[in-house]
Amino acid sequence: MKQRVAILLVLALLGQIGVASAGGDSNGSTPEQVAYGAGSALGTIVYSPVKAGFCILGGVASAFTAIASPPTASKVVGGSCRGTWIITPDVLKGKERVKFVGDVKS
Repeated sequence: MKQRVAILLVLALLGQIGVASAGGDSNGSTPEQVAYGAGSALGTIVYSPVKAGFCILGGVASAFTAIASPPTASKVVGGSCRGTWIITPDVLKGKERVKFVGDVKS
């Protein structure tokens, strides 16, 4: 089981680096692109479980909110589950912002 998790983790890292370098601007050097790709992968590995926990808590809170006000419940779950889920190289460069709490649609 531990080997499978390790293999999936390595594949996720390689996938993030490949996606990051494919979408990067051609002005940066290759080591710089690799560094931003690796930072993006590591940032996503750390950030995504925190965001998932926040989304789960938002879902639980929306279940309790649905008893009193169903429209408000959808706003609670929408605010907690929308937003940024992946840390991209542009986030690391300061070109994009991380939106931990998503936009609430009316």
